[in-house]
Amino acid sequence: MKAIILLITICAFLNIAQAQKVSDVVKQQAGEGVKEGASIATQQTANKVTDRVLDKLFSKKKKKNDAKDNTNNTNNNITQSAPAQSSAGNNTQEINTPDTPTSLTTYSKFDFVPGDKVLVYEDFSRDAIGDFPENWNTNSAGETVTASSETGHWLMINKKGVFKPEGINKLPDNFTLEFNLIYSSDNYIPTLQTLFLSAGNGKDGNQELNADFSYNKRSGINLGIQPIPRDKGGIANIYAFKAGDKIMDNQIEFQNNGATKIKVSIWRQKQRLRVYLDQNKVFDLPRAFSPGETYNNVMFQTWSDFPNQDKYLISNIKLAVGEPDTRNKLINEGKFSTTGILFDVNSAAIKPESYGSLKDIASVLQDNSGIHVKIIGHTDNDGDAAMNLALSKKRAAALKAALISDFSIDGSRLETDGKGSSDPVATNSTPEGKAQNRRVEFIKL
Repeated sequence: MKAIILLITICAFLNIAQAQKVSDVVKQQAGEGVKEGASIATQQTANKVTDRVLDKLFSKKKKKNDAKDNTNNTNNNITQSAPAQSSAGNNTQEINTPDTPTSLTTYSKFDFVPGDKVLVYEDFSRDAIGDFPENWNTNSAGETVTASSETGHWLMINKKGVFKPEGINKLPDNFTLEFNLIYSSDNYIPTLQTLFLSAGNGKDGNQELNADFSYNKRSGINLGIQPIPRDKGGIANIYAFKAGDKIMDNQIEFQNNGATKIKVSIWRQKQRLRVYLDQNKVFDLPRAFSPGETYNNVMFQTWSDFPNQDKYLISNIKLAVGEPDTRNKLINEGKFSTTGILFDVNSAAIKPESYGSLKDIASVLQDNSGIHVKIIGHTDNDGDAAMNLALSKKRAAALKAALISDFSIDGSRLETDGKGSSDPVATNSTPEGKAQNRRVEFIKL
């Protein structure tokens, strides 16, 4: 018994030391003028460390059984394989991210509707594995990698630094930004910050890699996401600055049932900012963006290096402009096209994050019961033309079925067709053009 009491006393001291260490990290991540969350994070971390110590002392057997159960839970685990050597001699780090299908209706409260014109689409398909992306800039380092249960290329971030997509000179008053985020960690890892910045002092700011708001009295938004795997969720924080002065801040907890992949959706409508993590709206701020300010930078940032082999992977970054006027375009112009309805690769399965766009269309049809429409699927030119044609028809049919089953639209009002890659609206030689061509049209009959 004395040994147990002594062990608990030692763990209590370790608890305090760990809490202080995390406090220092939180302060470092917060940046200039953003320190209020440190004490909260310290207390939360102290509680978590205490819980883990007591669990280890008195529930070792239970922990082992839980760990065994979690191994079979495909939502809760990322397994990192050993780095594989590519033919070019670069290291390719693969991360297993098992995908559990999510039904469309789980996103029933998801009202996000992406902009109707794609300005930037980044899937890192142009970049060789092991290289830093050609169309990005950084003051640190990163690599293009693959994820074993995901398609395509991803940018791996595991060091302190700023990571900036080039070619974005001005953000419009109405835009959407989406990206997929994978994280591999059993630890408390640095916050991933997404920043929208003004240049300050009349500079264009396109090549600047300084994310400090006090620098040149910049205005902007700082959105932070910090997954906490043991909590099956994490912390999201938001800071708004005007001319270098902080005018807004908040920090909330979010839950994602232990998933290791998050879809981040950001929607600006003039001053208003809405942020979604998967299907959950975590922020809806009517006065986040300052009127009269020009925002011309998008950056990602981490404030410290990562422990062990922890990392973030980001990809499928889509910046789109405009506020779709679905009703006017379909009713008055007779045609509406959207890139906001997404499907699994080489599949007619509708991704659940398409719910907002699909609901937008359904609302117009519900309010105008006399209208009949033809749904036409389109693809880019990757792959065989005949297979693309067949796939586009299947996707149109899947959308018809979803409108009938999930939104109670009369099926007799809907026709379907598909054109594959035969009718592009943009070049297929760039990721942005391909993203614009992967679309669905609704034609008024």
